[in-house]
Amino acid sequence: MPKISNKGTQMPQSPIRKLVPFAEDAKKRGTKVYHLNIGQPDIETPKMALDAVKNTSIKTLAYARSEGSEVYREKLVGYYKNNNININANDIVVTTGGSEALLFTIGSITDFGDEIIIPEPFYANYNGFATSNGVTVKPIVSSIDNGFALPNINEFEKAITSKTKAIIICNPGNPTGYLYTEDEIQKLKDIVLKHDIFLIADEVYREFIYDGLEHYSVMHEEQLANHAILIDSVSKRYSMCGARIGCVVSKNKAVIETVLKYAQARLSPPTYALIASEAALDTPQSYFTNVLDEYTDRRNTLINALQKIDGIKVSKPKGAFYCIAELPVKDSDHFAQWLLENFNYNNETVMVAPASGFYSTKGSGKNQIRIAYVLNKEDLIRSVTIIKIALSEYLKNN
Repeated sequence: MPKISNKGTQMPQSPIRKLVPFAEDAKKRGTKVYHLNIGQPDIETPKMALDAVKNTSIKTLAYARSEGSEVYREKLVGYYKNNNININANDIVVTTGGSEALLFTIGSITDFGDEIIIPEPFYANYNGFATSNGVTVKPIVSSIDNGFALPNINEFEKAITSKTKAIIICNPGNPTGYLYTEDEIQKLKDIVLKHDIFLIADEVYREFIYDGLEHYSVMHEEQLANHAILIDSVSKRYSMCGARIGCVVSKNKAVIETVLKYAQARLSPPTYALIASEAALDTPQSYFTNVLDEYTDRRNTLINALQKIDGIKVSKPKGAFYCIAELPVKDSDHFAQWLLENFNYNNETVMVAPASGFYSTKGSGKNQIRIAYVLNKEDLIRSVTIIKIALSEYLKNN
């Protein structure tokens, strides 16, 4: 029988999606499953985005430009300007989601055997993007004890070798909800300039910032013009995960030219999704204000409830809509599967994401889970109640 490639064999499973069969089996048994495992917002997509697709007069659904339509990219320039990011349309390549933006970026700046440094825990698919490009992830461990703040910059210094091509951050972070400060961004700036490497910032959660704090983009640092690469997406901002529209932004012309070659090879982003995304850029500020108020309440509801459970340690997110919770268990993968296979409370259970999949260091995060607070407050309270009762039963037998 023909063999699968080594990199194919090494591709990691998604910690978010690998438990789906167990959740589906639980539902078939009549158990209600509260999904805390995936960042799929329940907020309605802006009506203007949906209407733009419904009302289009297109007769032939043609290819879009590989880099995205000029109209959309020009409107993105205006969006970024409102966020104090000054670029032009030629600094943007539109992609099929933020995932493709990361794949194209890593492919453009690395060769097989190169290395990328990432503070962990990090978005699980970074592992997959690196593996598919033959790149090694060098993790720098952050701690729940300080809310997953940027690790000491000396740890990054120690990890840099002749093969290091970039540092990747997610700001604010998935899965931690941590928001990097201006001082932390400047520390990263200094080290990437010193070693002449790239700083890739995944900023798809820019609108989800709490407690009156402000987002500080890598694109605010003028000295990083040739070193900063911004990854973005409409998925969370407009609750348009299914649109699959993202982008790569950089003032480094060689980066954009190379990313564009990857974009040309896959032909184009989806035309209808581009139309929806273009219309979404006209979403009024009131939409974001209401969404932020809702997520602030959800965050507070979840964190306050979790903190009341003995044995649970949780960091309070400053952004995005995730938190990492440390549980009094040895193996959160086993616990997460047990919740779906062997447990229910009044015919209800919860689905969580084991945090080990958000680490690259083997054995890390085994007693942690990621929770996405994308459910309404009543369901979040119910979910935490189920977790509390489940933990008590699980610890008696494991």
